[in-house]
Amino acid sequence: MPEPRYTVIKEQDFSAAHFLREYHGKCEQLHGHNYRVRVHVGADELDSEGLVVDLVALKAAMREVIDPLDHTCLNELEPFAQLNPSLEHLARYIAEEVAARVDDNHARVIRCDVWETDRNCAVYRR
Repeated sequence: MPEPRYTVIKEQDFSAAHFLREYHGKCEQLHGHNYRVRVHVGADELDSEGLVVDLVALKAAMREVIDPLDHTCLNELEPFAQLNPSLEHLARYIAEEVAARVDDNHARVIRCDVWETDRNCAVYRR
């Protein structure tokens, strides 16, 4: 699918612990991150108010998804009780969950970037 003409980006953060199952390195041990999340929402045309998406509504949708992750051990939460809570899986999970709340006939979540450090980021494109 081609890139939409317009994209807006909203950023939120949260803190959580996790460990990577069968990683065979120090990240297999319980450790924590201060995650930074950016959700990109795109549309080919602006709505009647001149917006891609209402940023207040996008913020609320992101908080609805992220708040249950905040100050937890991700491995204890679904879907990460079974799915390894890697940065890549986390980016996809957040993108799909936010999309379920904001996608409509006009705009859609097109990308989610999740940083676990200032130097480590995963990008999931829908």
